[in-house]
Amino acid sequence: MIVPLETKRLFLRPLQLADAVETEHLFPQWEIVKFLNAVVPWPWPKGLVLRQYRDVILPAIERGEEWHWSLRLKESPERLIGKISLHQNEWDNRGYWLGLPWQGQGLMTEAVAAVNDYWFDVLGFKVLRAPKAVANIASRRISQKTGMHVIATLERDYVSGRLPAEIWEITAEQWRNWKREMAFARAPGEQTG
Repeated sequence: MIVPLETKRLFLRPLQLADAVETEHLFPQWEIVKFLNAVVPWPWPKGLVLRQYRDVILPAIERGEEWHWSLRLKESPERLIGKISLHQNEWDNRGYWLGLPWQGQGLMTEAVAAVNDYWFDVLGFKVLRAPKAVANIASRRISQKTGMHVIATLERDYVSGRLPAEIWEITAEQWRNWKREMAFARAPGEQTG
């Protein structure tokens, strides 16, 4: 069962079919999709979000194979600003996207930390892997900031073409150690999120 999650600035709400309307307007932008897996069609066909959510994603959630959340700022929870997901796949366990107006503010790093906790502490998986295009500097920085490391390099097909890629990984033990180190490094009296 998928549950709501929360960070210092975000609500992560389990994905619902009603989220398709907002996603349809926010998601299909080149700067958002260019480093996504090539299975994502481009140009984006109108109405595909609804079909994907209804026919693919929500059934996978019901089967307990995937976990998807919409991202919402606590200050405006009625508005979807992005999505993050976890998947049972040997080499690709996490994916996300964030609307352009909210990028570069550390929001996705918060969401990643929340779903990493869920992956390891609730679902009980031992390792999390995430492929990334080498050119996707922002996504690579999120992985670095959350304790992941590169375990393989390869080429993968993305919406923008075949690109050099990396597989990033963190184990449950590494994740828990990273969290302890980050808690220790915080200034005395600093709020945690």
